[in-house]
Amino acid sequence: MPAQWLNYPSKGIPRLPDGKPNLTAPAPKAPDGKSDLSGIWQTPGPKYLANIAADLKPGEVPLQAWAAKVLQERSQLLHASEESNAHCLPPGVPRINATPNPFKLIQMPGETVVLYEAFGLYRQVFTDGRELPKDPQPSWQGYSAGKWQRDTLVVETAGFNGQTWLDQAGHPTTDALHLTERFHRRDFGHLDDQITIDDPKAYTRPWTITETFELQPDTELIEFVCENEKDVEHLKRIRAAGN
Repeated sequence: MPAQWLNYPSKGIPRLPDGKPNLTAPAPKAPDGKSDLSGIWQTPGPKYLANIAADLKPGEVPLQAWAAKVLQERSQLLHASEESNAHCLPPGVPRINATPNPFKLIQMPGETVVLYEAFGLYRQVFTDGRELPKDPQPSWQGYSAGKWQRDTLVVETAGFNGQTWLDQAGHPTTDALHLTERFHRRDFGHLDDQITIDDPKAYTRPWTITETFELQPDTELIEFVCENEKDVEHLKRIRAAGN
């Protein structure tokens, strides 16, 4: 876990006899009886950042022909300088969840806010019954609306600008991307996010993966700023060396 706000115990954390957080304790409930997703969460490793389809077998990602070609070229660093991260631009959703930086969920009546340490970004997930905008201004993070199905928060997100990759491997997105995320806190210290990727311009059908996040107790987010980027020139050198 990153070193930040060390030794500052969080309130409401179940503890073991030795004082350590009990991460296998039952998931907490919000005042309205819903599962409370609030907390600071982090991916346990870079697996899905490297390849969002890491758990799928070869050929199981339903790529359209052009998307398969682009993915192959990106694996050879032919388009590495086009990646948004290489220009200090947002990584987009769901990729930003898989970065090694933690994010904070703040659950409130009618809205759940996600604060990302990475790039200082945020998401607003409205749970007040509204629908997604019909003609949104395309954005990096998209527009999110959610509803509860028992203890699972189902979030629909659309309105993307199509300029991000799903992962470092280069799985593409377009402005037709529509995500369905199912957030379920299975116990106090573990949050599952089942993600269905529906992008009919890049994939022949929707496909689903699941990522799991671990609670980061007794800490807080710190400032993260992307500046003075040198990635593009570095990637060009790597590509030249490979040729």
